Amino acid sequence: MAPKHHPTPLSGGDRKALKKELGRARAVTTLLAAQSAEMRARGEALIQQADRLLCESWNERMWADGGPIDPSPTIDQALNGGYCWIEIECSRCRTPNKVDLAALRHPSTTCVHDLVGRLRCSKCAKAGKRPPATLLQLAQRARHGDPET
Repeated sequence: MAPKHHPTPLSGGDRKALKKELGRARAVTTLLAAQSAEMRARGEALIQQADRLLCESWNERMWADGGPIDPSPTIDQALNGGYCWIEIECSRCRTPNKVDLAALRHPSTTCVHDLVGRLRCSKCAKAGKRPPATLLQLAQRARHGDPET
């Protein structure tokens, strides 16, 4: 978009007034842009805190009630809240596993509880079995060794 053209007034007093108003408008623009950036940063911090609390609440409900509880946070919400791992357990061999949520090839809007049917134990898969995984909880970091998918 082309800059707005303000025709220069003929009289000296009007030229000074126009220059003063243009300077004031530019200063207000800078202030409003700074306020907008500050409010956006505060809003993003609040959203991140809300996502973290949602994940903590879901983990507590999983511990108290067991089983994949609907509704669960989405992959995006879990990652934004700092929960980058999902802890699962093989329903056949009871081997615990950690899966990196960022490495999954699923849309980021997928709910965490929907992943249960898609995740399998790599140990049992090598033996020709494909039992479903049991979802345990979301975790902020891996607790044991290297993650497996």
